[in-house]
Amino acid sequence: MREIHTPEEHPKESIVSELKNDRLLRALLRQNVDVTPVWMMRQAGRYLPEYRETRAKAGSFMDLCRNPQLACEVTLQPLERFPLDAAILFSDILTIPDAMGLGLYFSEGEGPKFARPVRDEAAVKALGVPDPEQELDYVMDAVRVIRGELDGSVPLIGFSGSPWTLATYMVEGGGTKNFALSKGMMFERPDLMHQMLDKLAAAVTAYLNGQVAAGAQALMIFDTWGGVLSPRDYELFSLAYMRKIVAGLTRESDGRRVPVVLFTKNGGQWLPQMAESGADALGVDWTTDLADARVAVRDKVALQGNVDPCILYASPERIRDEVGRVLNSYGSGPGHVFNLGHGIHPNVDPDHAAVLVEAVHELSKPYHQ
Repeated sequence: MREIHTPEEHPKESIVSELKNDRLLRALLRQNVDVTPVWMMRQAGRYLPEYRETRAKAGSFMDLCRNPQLACEVTLQPLERFPLDAAILFSDILTIPDAMGLGLYFSEGEGPKFARPVRDEAAVKALGVPDPEQELDYVMDAVRVIRGELDGSVPLIGFSGSPWTLATYMVEGGGTKNFALSKGMMFERPDLMHQMLDKLAAAVTAYLNGQVAAGAQALMIFDTWGGVLSPRDYELFSLAYMRKIVAGLTRESDGRRVPVVLFTKNGGQWLPQMAESGADALGVDWTTDLADARVAVRDKVALQGNVDPCILYASPERIRDEVGRVLNSYGSGPGHVFNLGHGIHPNVDPDHAAVLVEAVHELSKPYHQ
């Protein structure tokens, strides 16, 4: 493993470098590319043995997130294995609520938990908007280190959770299956939920702009739980706040457009509304065919996705077939970034991920002639 430099060795003025592979940025802006770019959600993660080694060295998941050098190390690991077209910042969507003082911790086998969930007016009122260079400085330092170590090889994607998704964790105190407390607040005290979402939208906007200032070249908003809402409530409690964030984002840096991707899991029915959000691209999961998605957005925005992550349990031949099917579903022309429809599973064989990445580049060439 290469030696990773410290944040001080990567001041912002030193990270402006010519991008050698800009396929991702071009595709997100619906510009012509030679082959379809590909990256994978959670591409730096537990399916890689080298990630597990670094995680053990860090001591815990959050210790790994809070160490810029180690966060950089795991961000780069998949790029050293596969010819991916982008790096994505290694972090967690719950860094913002943690910085709001809610006491994030992880229980073995149970996922994230908050020591101080937000369930009443006083708790909502007490929430502040974290300063990215103060309470979240470790994330900004990680962005600077990663961008410097990439040295223009591929673009770096920064990200955040959506306000609605963050709010569900904050109210529930962790993960949930039925969203009883968060939806309960939404229905019984919509004014309180809106107050919280408004603060979260301000926090996400500042956080993402901080990442751009530190060196992120594209941004993604993960609306993991928007798909559990009704159409009316999705518009009011999720999409409205993502629109607000997009309107407040820095959209140019280093002389280039900074593309923004919105991804609502199980949100295929709302693609036309999402296409009017101001985002440059929309993530699509495997429950929506890309051909239908392309018709729905009328080529106004790029599309990212959308093979089922479980295809990586299949044989290399079957993986190649499915890659070909997804490419054919999108069809010819610009505006497609190949990805999984959600994060890569932790027990996938890395060799199968390699098959997918190589197949995308090989099989997509005819679609860009």
